[in-house]
Amino acid sequence: MSFQHILFSIEAGVATLCLNRPEQLNSFNTLMHQEVREALKVVQSDAGVRVLLLTGEGRGFCAGQDLSERNVAPGAEAPDLGLSIERFYNPLIRTLRELPIPVICAVNGVAAGAGANIPLACDLVIAARSASFIQAFCKIGLIPDSAGTWALPRLVGMARAKALTLLGERLSAEQALEWGLIYKVVDDTDLRDQAIALARQLATQPTYGLGLIKRSLHASLDNSFEEQLMLERDLQRLAGRSEDYREGVAAFVEKRTPAFKGY
Repeated sequence: MSFQHILFSIEAGVATLCLNRPEQLNSFNTLMHQEVREALKVVQSDAGVRVLLLTGEGRGFCAGQDLSERNVAPGAEAPDLGLSIERFYNPLIRTLRELPIPVICAVNGVAAGAGANIPLACDLVIAARSASFIQAFCKIGLIPDSAGTWALPRLVGMARAKALTLLGERLSAEQALEWGLIYKVVDDTDLRDQAIALARQLATQPTYGLGLIKRSLHASLDNSFEEQLMLERDLQRLAGRSEDYREGVAAFVEKRTPAFKGY
């Protein structure tokens, strides 16, 4: 597939999707949204893809929406931003969150606006030491989207979520790690290598079971205790019927390295 605003490849079970508008800090325009959607359709349909790695090209991860597509001239009719959310951002966040495989996000620089919240829909976020997260919406009179208002209070608590979104201050990668917003911070020069190594390592694991783990953890945010116990029962039943479980037990008994297939 040929793309203009993203780089996309699949190798050794790892699909790598790199936002590629570096001169615009990888901000989203309509074409990039469409290309990301097409790449994610490939990820969803290709049984050989075991892990998704999302990152950005150049000095920034993603500056959110390209505001040159949102400029409102004096006296002109205001755009329907809710329509943009419904068509593009919400489907993107749902897809990343619901993929039944591990999703790694490598944040290589500034992550602002929607670009600060897209990583929060991923499973493991690794940030370069120079990276930063900015809830920039308040600077232009908007509210956080891309599930930011859902994820932030759950990850950092309501007080910090309000501070981040009402003040729009820069949050360093180190502080994001300290607050529990992301998984890991690494030196800038090591980011891509470490993210790829982690993706390749996960691609050798029982990814069907990892997908069920994701599903159970997501459900726990809304389930009661009893509902979660029942869900664990149901998902363990599915896991126990998988070929990966069969292989994992056989490898343990035979004292060898398992060869998982992701189903």
